[in-house]
Amino acid sequence: MSTLPETTPIEQLVRLGKIRWRIEHDYRELKHGLGLDHFEGRHWLGWHHHTTPVTAAHLFITMKRLAAGPKALPAA
Repeated sequence: MSTLPETTPIEQLVRLGKIRWRIEHDYRELKHGLGLDHFEGRHWLGWHHHTTPVTAAHLFITMKRLAAGPKALPAA
């Protein structure tokens, strides 16, 4: 089921499904692996100071993973 037009190729539907999985995986990694959910402050500035290094760490990990090639990816 989809709200996309009937003429949407099946390849595009599969690609969109895979992108959704990647987004969920990255969000879980940000929360649990890098501590995005550890912020307990009340102000925007504190939240921003917390999320900026978490996001930078995620970028670093992603770039290292991509540089290592597909063999370094964990089995699904």
